[in-house]
Amino acid sequence: MSTIVLSGTPGSAKLPAAEDTPAVIEIANWKPPKHALGRRVVASTMLALRMFWAVYRRARRDDVVMSVTSPFTLPYAITLAARLRGARTALLIYDLYPEALEVAGIAKPSSLVARALRLANAWLFRSLNAIFVIGRDVPPLLLRYPGVTAEKIHFVPNWTLLPIGFREPDPGNPLRKAGPAQFAVGLCGNLGFTHAPRTVFEAARLLRHDASIHFVLSGWGIGWGELKTLQASENLKNVTLLDPVPEDQLAEFLASADAWIIPYRRNVAGVSIPSRLYNFLAVGRAVIVGTEVNSEAGLAVTEEDIGWVVSPEDPTALAQAILHAAADRSVTVDRGRLAAVSAMKYSGRASLLRYRQIIRLLRDDFS
Repeated sequence: MSTIVLSGTPGSAKLPAAEDTPAVIEIANWKPPKHALGRRVVASTMLALRMFWAVYRRARRDDVVMSVTSPFTLPYAITLAARLRGARTALLIYDLYPEALEVAGIAKPSSLVARALRLANAWLFRSLNAIFVIGRDVPPLLLRYPGVTAEKIHFVPNWTLLPIGFREPDPGNPLRKAGPAQFAVGLCGNLGFTHAPRTVFEAARLLRHDASIHFVLSGWGIGWGELKTLQASENLKNVTLLDPVPEDQLAEFLASADAWIIPYRRNVAGVSIPSRLYNFLAVGRAVIVGTEVNSEAGLAVTEEDIGWVVSPEDPTALAQAILHAAADRSVTVDRGRLAAVSAMKYSGRASLLRYRQIIRLLRDDFS
């Protein structure tokens, strides 16, 4: 079974190819900055049109054409082109729109944008032969759409990108910005529309007089700008802001904290992916997640006993969880050990085998 990847990532076709890697065809793509929403919509629309033509030229009747949801315009164009060529279609959902826009407060459920996206989704989901989700909280949202059945939906979790193994807490870690005796709690990664970084800052404000706890905040995205503005105004002594570290230092950086926070907005279950969770597990660190208990992140943390789940957008509950984690560090370390063990369940090999199995079944339907 040969595979061809159509990629909108600049330079992707120039990456060194191994014997068992697919051929990559790069499609021209313009990537405006994240804050330029209008230009990003135009750029994603142009990419969708180029992808439509690329798929229409290459797809054949016995092919399986798979798309992702980033940018959000992509799956509609790719699925339409594949259907016109008589190919089977699959979709991997990273973010669900318009639900993500509604959670972020960008669009109301009754708005024209939300209604138009739901109408487009009704056609899209009905047209697909398979839908891949990376969270168990996504299917209930998909099943609201007419024509979507449970048999069409396949749960395949994401996986860690770091070497898996528990790292002993090391006060001498050069990337640790807290004092040797302090409990370091961190926040890092892309802080997008579905995250609530202000909740973390407000928790830090509540704990500002506790000298034993220090917050290390690092990231990018719209929420990172909010954190910088808040710290510039408040100048909390128990908060350190850091630029993102290089990729080759990520594991060491994640091991520098005693616990990590993932703060979501309310009603985010099924809407936002918990990808950063798996890297925290890989280095063996407990996590404190602000989310609904039925979200994928909430389910994973509770089932594996690797941290704490608190109500989303609740600084007081988050501060209390941090106090519990700092008060009994042996329990927090033990939960970090369990996290490293649970990370073994989220291997790239296991997930890729599952993808391959489903794609083969779709191809067999042609025979």
